Amino acid sequence: MSASLPAGRGARARAIPGFRATLAVTLLWLAVIVLIPLAALALRPLELGPAGLIASLSEERVVAALGLSFGAALLAALLNLPLGLLLAWAVVRLRFPGRGILDAALDLPFALPTAVAGIALTAIAAPNGWVGGPLAELFGWKIAFTRAGVVLALMFVSLPFIVRTVEPVLRDMAAEAEEAAATLGATRAQTVLRVVLPGLLPALLTGFSLAFARSVGEYGSVIFIAGNLPMLTEIAPLLIVIRLEQYDYAGAAAVGLAMLVLSFLLLLAIELVQRRLRRGRR
Repeated sequence: MSASLPAGRGARARAIPGFRATLAVTLLWLAVIVLIPLAALALRPLELGPAGLIASLSEERVVAALGLSFGAALLAALLNLPLGLLLAWAVVRLRFPGRGILDAALDLPFALPTAVAGIALTAIAAPNGWVGGPLAELFGWKIAFTRAGVVLALMFVSLPFIVRTVEPVLRDMAAEAEEAAATLGATRAQTVLRVVLPGLLPALLTGFSLAFARSVGEYGSVIFIAGNLPMLTEIAPLLIVIRLEQYDYAGAAAVGLAMLVLSFLLLLAIELVQRRLRRGRR
């Protein structure tokens, strides 16, 4: 007769063989890959001293670059929310010719090198491009080499994160709830607003956070279409590269540290909202 496992913490520990060794290896890899590089990034700007760090980050050019990077990333993620939801809905719920091609094309921003994406977007959105030319002639709108071009590039690279985050949740969502709402007299708009969207909201927030995180550090696709004009279309990652080329390693690390802190605070706020939503659904 086999002996029964004792209850308590010991039983739970023995239920996972090698738990302590696995945890040690996991923490070691976390420290090597994430914590140590971040600690190095946080310590390097200290060479400037508190006054030097504040002076470096308060430069007008740095403030403008950080504002553009974070503002454009937030705007691109917000604009991609309805677009990503519609594309995920089309891929999951609709049947039409070319659906498989559309589904595969949504992953192109994952596979394309960012420089290739930037060159392609610039060729299309330039004043003599297929899209930029007619917009400039008919409406006087200029996309390439403006902040609108930055947002366009960020939308392109971050859209798949929202689509692929919402898609599995939408696929697992039972259609019976929508049918029940329809039988109770709900209109299509009421069904979407009161049945579908509440179930998709956590996934949408996750996709938004991933899209924002992807956009805020984007470099390759933006530098081609932005024009890189200081105080106008210069993004923070480009400013970091410029400071590195000038051998100002502490100044580059200071900008990187500012991006790290701001990104962490925004992502933490999104995570707190997600937790509140999960508690509200229980």
